[in-house]
Amino acid sequence: MVGRRKLALVVVLTTALLATVAATAQAGSSASAYKVGIIYSRTGLLASYGGQYVEGLRLGLSYATKGTNKVDGHPVEFNLQDDAGNPTTAVGVAKDLIGQGYKILAGSTSSGVALQVAPIAAQNQVLFISGPAASDAITGVNKYTFRSGRETLQDVNTVNSFLKGSGKKVVVLDQDSVFGHGNYAAVKALVGAKGHTVSEISVPLSATDFTPFAQQAKNANPDLIFVAWAGTTAGAMWKALDQQNVFNGPDVVTGLAERATWASLGDQATKIHFLSHYVYTAPKNKVNDWLVAQMRKKSQVPDIFTPDGFNAALMLVQALKKGDYNVDQMITALEGFKFLGPKGFEAIRPQDHATLQPMFRVQLVKSGSHLVPKVLGTVSSYDTAPPIVAMKG
Repeated sequence: MVGRRKLALVVVLTTALLATVAATAQAGSSASAYKVGIIYSRTGLLASYGGQYVEGLRLGLSYATKGTNKVDGHPVEFNLQDDAGNPTTAVGVAKDLIGQGYKILAGSTSSGVALQVAPIAAQNQVLFISGPAASDAITGVNKYTFRSGRETLQDVNTVNSFLKGSGKKVVVLDQDSVFGHGNYAAVKALVGAKGHTVSEISVPLSATDFTPFAQQAKNANPDLIFVAWAGTTAGAMWKALDQQNVFNGPDVVTGLAERATWASLGDQATKIHFLSHYVYTAPKNKVNDWLVAQMRKKSQVPDIFTPDGFNAALMLVQALKKGDYNVDQMITALEGFKFLGPKGFEAIRPQDHATLQPMFRVQLVKSGSHLVPKVLGTVSSYDTAPPIVAMKG
């Protein structure tokens, strides 16, 4: 009799143990990690941009999940992969991650990388959220691709905010390159559409004496000069404009890059008006306040592309909450998504996945031996919105 009782007790305990194991396994399954592949520039020419993006990404996930880094009990795991700014490397990494079962890719510091990864995402039906890459061609490239940063047309639309009234004369001073002519074409299309006259002064890449071009810009007697320039000759170009007293007449406008580049603008830095994607002193909202406070704990402040990573995290959390790692449902969750990010209120346009966002007008001023941004104004997401493009795939 005692033996039967012992046997019954063993059976009961074994059954209870199995039930506990099964429940634990079921709970573990329900809380499995959401895996996200981050393909970005850890090294290479755009490594500083990549670092800013990843810093923002991690902080954005912490903010969106109230410090848990989990969505509905599922840990969100980032697999960080370096593309070194090389599209071929990025494509290889993307294919490998997709082969491992990843359904979400993000990152892309470089436009060249983003434009190669986007078709891979479409072919394999995975979600792709591009990062700081600014090419307009990313918008509307396919239904699987979104962007957490701004695009070039939003930069150019900001130029209009420096022009009051209509019928103004605008000169684009650029380099004889795809980059330079692309900026001219964008300014002519968008600024010209507002009733302004736009002309181009194109400088050969081999030029070392910029005085003739500075004189040409001054003699054109424009209301605004938009400078589209890249490379090590920028300092000499700005100096030539100053020597020809160009700054005494029209607004001279260009894009403001990351803080590390400000000193290279030389003595002319305080004479230039800048269109700005982001400086941490510009937005006035609780998300930006939180971001700045977190980074100040490490004696840092956010830089130009920190919000792009932060936005990516907000978008990921939205997609996962509504879509639960189902790609079609995650796409639906992001289309039309409105959110408050570090820059202010933003929205993902459902027609082409452009991320509508405010931009800023900025001037640099001296503070002791340093340059600091003085915010001249905010340009609304409505005024900076790029034209809607048809979804290509």
